[in-house]
Parts: sequence; structure tokens; C-alpha cells
Amino acid sequence: MALVMGVDSSTQSCKVVVVDADTGAVVREGRAAHPDGTEVDPAAWWDALREAIVAAGGMGDVDAWSIGGQQHGMVALDAEGRVIRDALLWNDTRSADAAEALIDEFGADSLAERTGLVPVASFTITKLRWLRDAEPDNAARVAAVALPHDWLTWRLRGFGPAGESARGPVLDELVTDRSDASGTGYWSPDAWAPGVDGYDRDLFVSALGHDAVLPRVLGPAEWVTDEGGRRVAPGAGDNAGAALGVGAATGDVVVSIGTSGTVFAVSASRTVDSSGTVAGFADADGGFLPIVVTLNAARVLDAIARLLGVDHAELSDLALAAESGAGGLTLLPYFEGERTPNLPDATASLTGMTLASTTRENLARAAVEGMLAGLGAGLDALRALDVPLERALLIGGAAQSPAVQAIAPGILGLPVEVPPPGEYVALGAARQAARVAEV
Repeated sequence: MALVMGVDSSTQSCKVVVVDADTGAVVREGRAAHPDGTEVDPAAWWDALREAIVAAGGMGDVDAWSIGGQQHGMVALDAEGRVIRDALLWNDTRSADAAEALIDEFGADSLAERTGLVPVASFTITKLRWLRDAEPDNAARVAAVALPHDWLTWRLRGFGPAGESARGPVLDELVTDRSDASGTGYWSPDAWAPGVDGYDRDLFVSALGHDAVLPRVLGPAEWVTDEGGRRVAPGAGDNAGAALGVGAATGDVVVSIGTSGTVFAVSASRTVDSSGTVAGFADADGGFLPIVVTLNAARVLDAIARLLGVDHAELSDLALAAESGAGGLTLLPYFEGERTPNLPDATASLTGMTLASTTRENLARAAVEGMLAGLGAGLDALRALDVPLERALLIGGAAQSPAVQAIAPGILGLPVEVPPPGEYVALGAARQAARVAEV
């Protein structure tokens, strides 16, 4: 039996699965926690990765491996391969003003056409502009910029600062993939081709203030090697990894209901949305993954469950006991602002309250319907760009709620399937590894 390893280095934790390359069956797995916060020392990810690999039984019998992970995080390296400052994560919003400055400088239409994105604080390009303006001494030291999965792949292949790695600080050995590169804000899917990196250097230099080494962008079936000679697949951003892991195909839209919500569809065609609602990401298979992100997803249910003094199973029972429409009770679930639509200062509101409608059952139902309506707006944005949508796949913790499963088809306007719970980002990475394994 040939074994491959897939990794999901997410915001919260590192998950490792070792699977049978032929069947995809999970043989063993491990996990380690990441620290909280919106800026993190990447050394914590490196420690967690090694801890999770040990918990999964090690790599001694693994033929190939791949790492998927959180997108957008800025890992800035100096000429000796050392991390210059803590990485700014996707959920660090200090670069919101930098995003506006870039839009003013280049124009939303131009940026969307060049990169598929209109900058918001999440994207790497805005974090580089923030670094240039807020920490110019650190910016001047930057010799290379990597994303979290790029840096972890580099380290696990044996590269890193002198004295901390077997192969040393070879910055030109940094690699990434199309999906993660597409979330930076300085990469063009139209410009990329094997042997052509696809980076928009004018945008990158405008953001950081000078040029630097950027990871080589590997194609879906390309590979490099680690110090032991094992093949290493390109890896993927977390959403692209999840799409690959769940087996999404053209016409499928994955609705991931975690702390935040993501709605992403597999498409053969690139999308360009100058409003910035839909980000035109690439996928892990050579196609595209247009995506809409919402801030308010499962935590909407968390908040209402706390208010009602129930657990999630009881919240689901209450919601299913109410009629569709919750008796006119409507929850607009912008508890901490919203990213889609872009309303960072918005708050939640509950309307339609009457003596008849204000019941525990209706409030539970309004919470589920309100959360799903926010995600449904993402599907509408994809439809407006003619992205084919035929089936919705619900994943994430809240997708296991019977109320969510029952109510979703009517609100999303699509047939809904709920795959069994699984570590789909790690499984997608493992599927990549199996693709390149020499077995």
C-alpha cells in the first residue's frame, strides 16, 4: 500500500492525514493547535506541523506529500531566510486603508482585470502596502514574500535559515500553486503558464516599494522534492484544497459554513468582478474557483443559541418547529460587520417582531434563515457572472445541523448535498500528493 500525506495548516490548527494513495482511505491522522490572533510568528505553524506529523505516525513510510493552508497571510523573509516580523493573517484588518489607497491608485476595474481581485484588507498586496508605510525599515529588509503554505512547504523540504535547516536559505526554492497565488492581488491567471510565473511585478513593487523573490508557481501536476527525495505536490489555498478534497466538479458550488462563510464554485472560465464581491481565484486543478466570503456564518447560530440558552441540537429542533419565514421575524445577521456586502461597521438587526411572531421557535428559525440568506447572496453574485451552479455541497461545522440541511435548499435555490464530515483541505492536499506520487 502506497501512502501519501496531506496537510491543512488553517488559522486555528494544523491537521495531517496519511492516506492510501489508491483508495483515498485515511490510515492515520494528527492535529496540533495554532495560537490565536491576527498576527502570528510562523515558527508556531512550523512547530505545530511537526507535532501533527508525529501525532500522525511520522513520514517514514510516506511516498509523497502536499500542504494546503490559510490564504493571504504575509510571510516576509530577509536575505538569510529569516522571518522579519510576525505574519499578518487574512483576518488582520489594519491594511484596510492600504486597500483603498491601491484602488485609488490603479482603479478597481483595472485591478479586477489584471488580477481577478479588487483589494480588501484580507489580500496580501494590502499587507505589503501597510508594511511599506507603517514599518519602512522592515519593508526595506524584505528579500522574499511567501504565503503560509509556501513557507511551510519550503521548511518541510529542508530549507530555512542557516543553522536551522539542512538545505539552507535558498529563496529561489520557494514554490506555490495557482490557487494560493490567485489570492495575493499581484498575480494574473492570464499571464501564468509553465515557465512563466504570472506575477504582476508593477503591482507588487508599488505595494512593497521594491522587488523581491516570489515563489515559483507550479502547475497542478508539477512537483518538487524534499531532502529525502520524496515528491512534493504544489499544495493549495484552503478553499481550493477543500474543493479538491470533496470532489467538487464544474457546476458544483461549495458552501462552507464555519466561523465565517465561503461560497465557491468550480468553473472552467475566469470571472472578473470590478465590484469586488466575487474574487476570481484559481482552483487546484487548472480551472477557476470564483469565491464570495461572508464574516457571519456559524457564529450567528452560536449567538442565538447562547441567547436562548440551548445547545446547537436544541436550536435546530426549535428552528424546525417553526414555519418557513419564521412568522415574519427576520434576522439581518451582521453581528460584527460584513465583508459581503462590504459593510464593516454594520450591526445585526431583528425585525418583524409582534406578540405572535416573537417566539423561541421563530427566533431560532430566523437565525438559520438569516445566516443562509447571507450565503445565498453569494450564490446570487456568482449567478450574475454566469458561473454555472447546479448543486450545492454543504461543508463545515454548521452544515451538520438538521435545520440547516432542511432549510438550505429553499433559500439557496439549488439541490443540496451534505458530504460526511471530513478534513477536506487535508484530503485535497493528499489527493494532490497521490497525483504526483511515483508509485
